[in-house]
Amino acid sequence: MSRLKPDALGVLGILFLVLSAQAPLTGIAGALPIAVLLGNGPAVPAAYLVVGLIILLFSVGFAAMGRHVVDAGAFYVYIGKGLGRTAGTGSAAVALFAYCTIQAAIYGLYGSIVSGLVAQYTGLEAPWWVWTLVTIAVVQGLGQAGIEIGARVLAVLVLAEFSILLVFSLITFVKGGGPEGLGVAAAFSPASALSGTPGIALMFAVASMFGFEATAIYGEEARDARRTVPRATYLAVLVVSAFFVFTSWMVISAYGSSKAVAAAGAAVEGGDSAAFVFDPVAAQLGAWVNGVLPVLLATSLFAGMLAFHNSAGRYLFSLGREGVLPRRLTSINRRHAPWLAGWTQTVIAVLLVLPFAVAGGDPVLTLFSWFSGVAVLAMMLMYLLTSVSVIVFFRRERVDTRPWNTLIAPALGALGLAGAVWLILANFPTLIGGSTATAIWLACCVPVMMLLGVLAALRVRRRAPGA
Repeated sequence: MSRLKPDALGVLGILFLVLSAQAPLTGIAGALPIAVLLGNGPAVPAAYLVVGLIILLFSVGFAAMGRHVVDAGAFYVYIGKGLGRTAGTGSAAVALFAYCTIQAAIYGLYGSIVSGLVAQYTGLEAPWWVWTLVTIAVVQGLGQAGIEIGARVLAVLVLAEFSILLVFSLITFVKGGGPEGLGVAAAFSPASALSGTPGIALMFAVASMFGFEATAIYGEEARDARRTVPRATYLAVLVVSAFFVFTSWMVISAYGSSKAVAAAGAAVEGGDSAAFVFDPVAAQLGAWVNGVLPVLLATSLFAGMLAFHNSAGRYLFSLGREGVLPRRLTSINRRHAPWLAGWTQTVIAVLLVLPFAVAGGDPVLTLFSWFSGVAVLAMMLMYLLTSVSVIVFFRRERVDTRPWNTLIAPALGALGLAGAVWLILANFPTLIGGSTATAIWLACCVPVMMLLGVLAALRVRRRAPGA
């Protein structure tokens, strides 16, 4: 049986793979202005805090399952252990769909940003999709080079984007905030958190957390996976949650709680929503930041694309090993990277991007907005099913009888995730920035993918009853 390279990743290696998938600079620069404008204004940090707590509760059961199940398929294997192989394979199709669509979405935003940067600094004008296709080739090459090479590249990129925002946030905090102080009550009081439209703020906070679950995907390549994966999971959730809460709080504080909504609205209406974040950072650290942050935003997106390439490739590898997809997908190269699964993922990325390139539409308003929204919906469904599966698995197998880890925390997490799924569906047109009709057919893609996965499982069962 084909195996991925063992003992290739430690806790920090997995952590950087996960943090790069979450593209923290992209989450702050992209989601925060809209969440402030359309959500609950200066209380957006409270939304990040609530979502962080929900994800932390989910992680308790997720980590407990990781001590007993190690597989590159992660979600679908976890769901299969609790809810049955058919449900697990159906969820595998949804998870693969989520990873491929979010990567394609990032390619759209990345192509648009890089096209502008190249034109600005070199005068070379080229369509966004040219730079996207070039980068797809680079991502494919790094994916073939082996997981540890990718982890090193991502570590550099993630540290760069984290550092500049954390330095800004720490300086702002030490100085006592902006013109209205730190604004603790405006950011975290229950009355402020429930003002405006908190559901939209929570929805964008959920979208910003996408990617932490990838810790389990690298279990086969981790050193002492039963310890490394749970530790990396908790560390990733805590680091990302604290980062989003603290940075969003300091950005809003820099404007002043009473002026943040107007500033976000001006940035969005001006066509450069990232300016809502970049301007106070530049004011605090110097004008040089205006030249660095757009480049770091591009590298943040590149890190996310590479991370999701690795995640999707390992799903394809695992599904090939299970016999759901052709077993040739389990082929590995001399660096123990799943080379055919990687190439397959690259082909999928090209096929998802090309129609938008041919159509000639705005890649941010269509490719990025549509696919990122539907990917978040699909992944939230995976989180919810996994929480339920964890409860069922441990009630049946009794291999871990700790009530908090195997019942209470997963149940509370499931309730929070169910609420998140409802919020996403209720506000889906806002999340994708499109019409209601577009929102409906995109949302319908998720159950359709689940059905296709179930049908694939039934086909495998008929072909090999013992599978």
